[in-house]
Amino acid sequence: MITTKSKKQKTPKESETIMTEVVCPNDTNPMGILQGGKLVQWMDIASAVCAQNHAEHICVTASIDSVKFKTPAKVGDIITIKAKMTRAFSSSMEIFVQAWSKKVVSQKAYLINEAYFTFVAIDDYGNPCEIGGLRPTTIEEKKQHTGAVKRKKHRLDNKLQ
Repeated sequence: MITTKSKKQKTPKESETIMTEVVCPNDTNPMGILQGGKLVQWMDIASAVCAQNHAEHICVTASIDSVKFKTPAKVGDIITIKAKMTRAFSSSMEIFVQAWSKKVVSQKAYLINEAYFTFVAIDDYGNPCEIGGLRPTTIEEKKQHTGAVKRKKHRLDNKLQ
């Protein structure tokens, strides 16, 4: 049962979350490379903050799609994680998360990971609750918003198999 509560529409910018971390030795494997699980944890936290800012409720991770490790980050790198809403459904929402690594000395930043996270807003009893819609404003936001329906269908189709 989904709890209902009237919510206003928000733009993706209103809940966008940017998080910064520094890769420390305890975040890495023996080669000094950032552990994938640690990066996904940071991405999950950033997307949770984004979801909760949009929904104005506690939100829980429902799924993570297409985690793509593009290039490694190493000890001392500065990691910037950007989480942005792509679509709000009834009680769930899709968030696109990108992680960038920057070398301190060169200041060169490069994309190291990106993924789609799905969160569900819950009420005080742990039941899904209705959330406000999302109003995309830029061309890219509108593309992501449209594509979210296809990605949700793909997630649901794979869940049934």
